[in-house]
Amino acid sequence: MAEYEACTLRIQATIDFKVKLLKVYGDSALVIYQLRGEWETRDHKLIPYQASIKKLTEFFDDISFHHIPREENQIVDALATLASMFQLTPHGNFLYIEFKCRRKPAYCGVIEEEQDGKPWYFNIKRYIEDKEYPQGASDND
Repeated sequence: MAEYEACTLRIQATIDFKVKLLKVYGDSALVIYQLRGEWETRDHKLIPYQASIKKLTEFFDDISFHHIPREENQIVDALATLASMFQLTPHGNFLYIEFKCRRKPAYCGVIEEEQDGKPWYFNIKRYIEDKEYPQGASDND
């Protein structure tokens, strides 16, 4: 249902901007193939979502639905979760969400340099190789 809600929000946003040609990309094979008519919608909870999106497609000269495998598009889950949290107003107002691309993974800035000059994994490696605990560590640690 969250995937259908996210798809609905995306389509409604493009209608508000008077878009007439639209390609919808998603990683939910179920939603994409159901909207393309290639898969039957059996779950009675999803039928109203599909019907709602089909009505929205009438606002476009051309609309197509394309499946992207989940491993190729990890941000879709985050966007779908965010979209399912918003209530649409009758005026179609949306909260603005800004995305910034980073040049390196976020975890690179989180790891602090060790005080003793040894790499962060030093004690783990020493334990694996020599079964030697760090000074002051107990069996539970």
